[in-house]
Amino acid sequence: MLETPRLILREMTLDDDTDLCKMLQDPEVMYAYAHSFSDEEVRTWLNNQLRRYNEDGFGLWAVVLKETNEMIGQCGLTRQEFFEPVVEVGYLFQKQYWHQGYAIEAAEACKHYAFEQLALNEVWSIIRDTNYASMNVAIRNGMLVRGRKVKHYYGLDMPHYGFSVNR
Repeated sequence: MLETPRLILREMTLDDDTDLCKMLQDPEVMYAYAHSFSDEEVRTWLNNQLRRYNEDGFGLWAVVLKETNEMIGQCGLTRQEFFEPVVEVGYLFQKQYWHQGYAIEAAEACKHYAFEQLALNEVWSIIRDTNYASMNVAIRNGMLVRGRKVKHYYGLDMPHYGFSVNR
């Protein structure tokens, strides 16, 4: 669907289950979620993306490294609530691909897609208050903090910041 100098972003398929497990079942990658996913939660996550593609025309996409054709992460657009309905640029990568610029490269492509192809006026990134790396990606993507909200997830209260940028 989208291409950057180093990456291809495409819709996930059921065949991506194993690569998703590498991310969603890694406790270090999932620290902002406060737990790694079970096999069933990974399948639910993947099926939710497939549903989003059909219903919204977008969702989290597989991020594939052009050089190796390996799925190294996921990044895309999802409908979320942050005091009101918003479209979020979200991203999650395998740990071995952190700090190499892949998240910002993919997130910028998603922002441009939202503005140029979907004609959205604003996109958000909603980030747990302890996830400094993701906050830095949002800032590099031109976003500013617009609010703070506590989300209740997995039995925990998790403060989140809402970052956004206008077209």
